[in-house]
Amino acid sequence: MKVSKLAIFTAGVFFSANSLAEVNYQIDLTHPQHHLATVKVSFPKSSADVLTVNLPVWRTGKYAVLPLADGIRLFEATDNKGNPLTWQRSATGEWQVNLTKPTEVNVSYQLYANDLGTRVRHIDNTHAYLDASGVFMYSPEFRDDNVKVAMKVPKGWDSHSGMKSGRNSHTFIADNYDVLIDSPIETGINTHYSFEADGRDYELVFWGEGNYDAKQVVEDLTKISSTASVIWDDYPFERYVYMVHATSGARGATEHLNSTIIQLPRFNFRERKDYLRFISTASHEFIHTWNVKAYRPQGLVPYDYQEASMTELLWMAEGSTSYFQNQLLLRADVITPKEFFADLAKRVNSNMHKPGREVQSVSEASLNEWTNTGGDYAINHGVNIYSEGYLASLSLDFSLLSDTELTHSYRDVHRQLYRDFKLPKGYNVDDVKGILKNISGKDYQPWWQQHITSPFSLDFDSMLAKAGLVIRYGKKDEATVYSGLRLTGAHDDLTLAHVSRNSPAWNAGVVVGDEIVAINGLKVTAAGFKKRLEDFKPGDEITVSLFNNDQLKQIVITLDEQPKGELSIKGIENASTQQKAFLKAWLGIDWPFDEEGNFLK
Repeated sequence: MKVSKLAIFTAGVFFSANSLAEVNYQIDLTHPQHHLATVKVSFPKSSADVLTVNLPVWRTGKYAVLPLADGIRLFEATDNKGNPLTWQRSATGEWQVNLTKPTEVNVSYQLYANDLGTRVRHIDNTHAYLDASGVFMYSPEFRDDNVKVAMKVPKGWDSHSGMKSGRNSHTFIADNYDVLIDSPIETGINTHYSFEADGRDYELVFWGEGNYDAKQVVEDLTKISSTASVIWDDYPFERYVYMVHATSGARGATEHLNSTIIQLPRFNFRERKDYLRFISTASHEFIHTWNVKAYRPQGLVPYDYQEASMTELLWMAEGSTSYFQNQLLLRADVITPKEFFADLAKRVNSNMHKPGREVQSVSEASLNEWTNTGGDYAINHGVNIYSEGYLASLSLDFSLLSDTELTHSYRDVHRQLYRDFKLPKGYNVDDVKGILKNISGKDYQPWWQQHITSPFSLDFDSMLAKAGLVIRYGKKDEATVYSGLRLTGAHDDLTLAHVSRNSPAWNAGVVVGDEIVAINGLKVTAAGFKKRLEDFKPGDEITVSLFNNDQLKQIVITLDEQPKGELSIKGIENASTQQKAFLKAWLGIDWPFDEEGNFLK
């Protein structure tokens, strides 16, 4: 009798699978050119009248409902003898399989995967990236059972995951679906590196050609991975995988339980500014292995894959991670003090020019994240859990350092959260306030009300002065014009993408979507728009000709002023011993400035 290659594959893989796991997944990736795969799931015997089968409606790390089920076709269900079972679609990511008697249930479906940028699923003739949230269905009845994933892949492909390997390199096993969904798989034509740091094993996997220096990346990731002890007592993993996609344009990153996926355009690695963006992202996702993956707010425990999971502490989960990312790089000597403070200066400047900081609190922004669409309204009337969460963390850190005379910092808060609230626990606002009181001996409710549940605007000058720092501009005591107008950034496009609330343009009645054609009767171009405004001085009136809803209008704007040059943060001249000690307790580095406040190197 002739036995097909598929039969050999199935028998070889799933003979051992049944002894290792209760829920078995097969995925056939042998025809990837059209972004298609076939997925089969074998569920254990169920005695229910209906077996619910779900595909998540969101993925961990992205707080937004996604149309993941749109990639599913040809859904079928059979019993343990191969007989068809009837089913009905009951919700966005839910199928109900009808059972007439207790039986194992086998589900199969076609998967379409051509969405690289969301970091959920992508299949082509060079690789497949598989995040279980958009690939592998589950049943709530068997969510806690062991799982096994067996892949059939084209010849020459290599497979990697933070999960443990099964009997071959294209098979992975996990304790349950929650581990599977937080352990993405990268399989395909890739390059692989292994290294060790602080007693843990690490892997680096690159997919795609690019101008990255793999040796430098390994060296810096080794430094980062050895620095976590400045915050936490131990590690929540034994092995960790850094996955990197060098793409044709997609960018972004997502944290996972034992790994991360980082995407950057393939030629955006070599220049220092690009590399800093990449390596700070790697640090961010690594920190998430503790903050979010090992401990997280109650609203996210356990994950509800079929509903939005609300919490007012997303600023702490995401913004605090952003806050620590460059501190880790600085302590690991991956970035210089000058690079660290340049990043901080950009964050301060961005906040100072964000009208939404006067409207929305970081607590409200956390609850709003699931429906946040960004854009003009978000800038004018909202804040960001990452950027403003960073600054809330900065303010809290400085308060703790001051209140404890430099004996405790915000790092101690996260160290305590990791000790006391490891999953399956979750922490709430009162838990955080309790830790703050235990550390400082003070009631932090007034601080919390002022900075977290109310919109906050920081006094950066007085706060940074504690660490011997001062804000400066490129042209001291000089001003330039300010209109509040921002173009879309598209080539030759004079359509307004943003008009700052309470700016001169806002007060004159200019709105987003207006298309500017002339200033004081003379044609203006997108390329020359900024320079044209600089022809005027603060207090001047200009007449802007623009199209509003296809109607030509002339609007008079009285220009305001803003400091000239880029904002920077440097040292105070002749800083005191106390100020230098504050900076040391905060960042763990010696005073990096000369007597005039300039960087030593």
